Amino acid sequence: MASFQNGPFIVTGASGQLGRQVIDQLIEAGADPIIAVTRNADKLAEFRDKGVDVRQGDFNAPETLGPAIAGGKRILIISTDDLEPGKRLAAHSNAIAAAREAGIDHIVYTSLASPVPESPITFSKDHQDTETLIEQSGASYTILRNNLYTDMLLMSGPQAIGMGQLIAAAGDGRASYVTRADCARAAAAALMNATGREVLDITGPESIGQADIAALLSDIAGKDIPYIPMPAEDMVQAMIANGLPEFMARVFVSFDQATAEGYLDVASDDLETLTGKSGQSVADFLTENRAVLLRAPQ
Repeated sequence: MASFQNGPFIVTGASGQLGRQVIDQLIEAGADPIIAVTRNADKLAEFRDKGVDVRQGDFNAPETLGPAIAGGKRILIISTDDLEPGKRLAAHSNAIAAAREAGIDHIVYTSLASPVPESPITFSKDHQDTETLIEQSGASYTILRNNLYTDMLLMSGPQAIGMGQLIAAAGDGRASYVTRADCARAAAAALMNATGREVLDITGPESIGQADIAALLSDIAGKDIPYIPMPAEDMVQAMIANGLPEFMARVFVSFDQATAEGYLDVASDDLETLTGKSGQSVADFLTENRAVLLRAPQ
């Protein structure tokens, strides 16, 4: 029988894509008991049927958090998806305060690669400040600095294939793409087994540039798809012209800018050290999802 740290194991943001995959990993590993915290408990009926204790809790309603995490020993705080600077930090601060009040032994947090104020990513400082709050909480912790999701290429890839070119504002920069599934493996492993105080870079096995991605898409599509680098501000204006609100356009382009400036080129073996298995490469992920990439963009 597998050996874990003492639970209960709490997963916040449990109805999101990452949260669901983490819970699946915990169930498969035999971790027990599991507490799943979500704003809408009705969305997790299938997990309740598997013995998971599903509770309602909202980071933006701090009065709900005490009951939601009561009795837990180890908590996974999945970063919220608020894009406006400051909002994530406020929500995370509530969650960390509740964890401290509840006497949580170990906090696992899904952060961002290179969370420094200088990073172009618009909410990078929220992650940096959240990490600081966790470090000051008194609990032991594992901070998982997740890189760009490889899964995002399933949105941009079909468009690039349809257009016959991959356009981005990433210059010659490289990112250490990691799949959401690998991030879920890392989070589950840390929640079950990690001790001490660690900050880990959760990445794929190598860094890769947009020209490399264009070459992979070319192989899958059976036609040449060149990479066309575009200045960041031109990219923003093109997105606005296509109907995207300016705020969202600047958020999306900020990831390209961070790539261009080297903030996401941080490939490491932390994922393999933590889980015993390295991450899936971009090439293997795209090949595995060939049918999705060849589907006409909506």
